[in-house]
Amino acid sequence: MSSGKRLQVLNSHISSGGLHQNPTAMASEKDAALTAVPSDSPTIFDKIINKEIPANVVYEDDKVLAFRDIAPQAPTHILLIPKVKDGLTGLSKAEERHSEILGHLLYTAKVVAKQEGLEEGFRIVINDGPNGCQSVYHIHVHLLGGRQMNWPPG
Repeated sequence: MSSGKRLQVLNSHISSGGLHQNPTAMASEKDAALTAVPSDSPTIFDKIINKEIPANVVYEDDKVLAFRDIAPQAPTHILLIPKVKDGLTGLSKAEERHSEILGHLLYTAKVVAKQEGLEEGFRIVINDGPNGCQSVYHIHVHLLGGRQMNWPPG
């Protein structure tokens, strides 16, 4: 998928409020994931980090930015991203040098979950690659909560 087409899909989520309330919207996200081209190029997340695109930020430190997902799949759905990608487009691209930021992302997810009042539990998801439904190639952690999760997922 060209970056222009990918941005069009993401912009449609933004302009529609991003709610996946119908199967077509869900199919569009899956299609976006299946056609997204893994790349180290700047992503929509880089634009959020650089304040070029607004986001509902719930947590920020020197390494991580956490903001509400524009297409929430649970009452609480927050994305946590490293501020510096450093080649970490997905978990399968992780190298030993990424251990610290990966640990910090998970610890920060715990901090944000507490901040959001998710004492009863929450789910952490990292989509990786086309079959994992990754549509943005800048590693990110989904923090989902506020409802009973089901098993198996997806």
